[in-house]
Amino acid sequence: MVHYYLVFQDKFSPAGELSAQSFSNAKRSHVMPKQQLKSTDEILTILCEAIKSTLDATTGTSLHYSSTFIRTNKTCLRPDIGCFVLFEGGFAGLVAMNFSADAALEIYTKYNLNMGMPEEDLAKHHTSNEVADAMGELMNQCVGKFRQMLKANVGVGVNQTQPKMVPLNQAMKLTLEADLERPQYRRVEFKTEGQKFFYLEITLEKVEFIYQAPDSVSVSSQGEESSSSDSDNNESPEEFMKKLGL
Repeated sequence: MVHYYLVFQDKFSPAGELSAQSFSNAKRSHVMPKQQLKSTDEILTILCEAIKSTLDATTGTSLHYSSTFIRTNKTCLRPDIGCFVLFEGGFAGLVAMNFSADAALEIYTKYNLNMGMPEEDLAKHHTSNEVADAMGELMNQCVGKFRQMLKANVGVGVNQTQPKMVPLNQAMKLTLEADLERPQYRRVEFKTEGQKFFYLEITLEKVEFIYQAPDSVSVSSQGEESSSSDSDNNESPEEFMKKLGL
């Protein structure tokens, strides 16, 4: 004799011993689509992937970021070059990228060489306006890619400000004017192909994105529309006139 088992709250029970209510709950949980939950660190992963893919494509190199996210209690601009951008919409936040002089020059140089510029025409110092402009443009592309990936993966849109690039000789703490609900702070280490390091720092309000499968919603709404339509079609003239109060 073959026994079938259903898993319920980490306990095994023979299917024949399940109550009717338990079996109904099991059937319903099997049929209904499972909700997908995305939180702060998953949003940060999307941002890291956006930065990596953008810089890989624009510089023609391969960058890496650490799989360990560092939880901090603030977001700062740090030497030698700091760049930041604000965004708001589905949720609010602040993104800062901090480059050492060597990392900024390597990315700037690879970016321009990849576009076909001769090496002798490139700036040689990280405080040059050309470096600041290039890094600001690259960050703008990174955040634009992040917005695109966020919309595709989560279905939520955000707006961004124009990135600001600042040469620094000491750290500067950044704060948002808007009061965030339970702000979350993270830092992620990136490494260039030439083994130069730069860091992403981010402030996000505490949010969770709960994805509902659209199929179940559309099927339900179609069913309601269909039943409503059928009901209207089957309505007698007397009932219709009664609805109008005539």
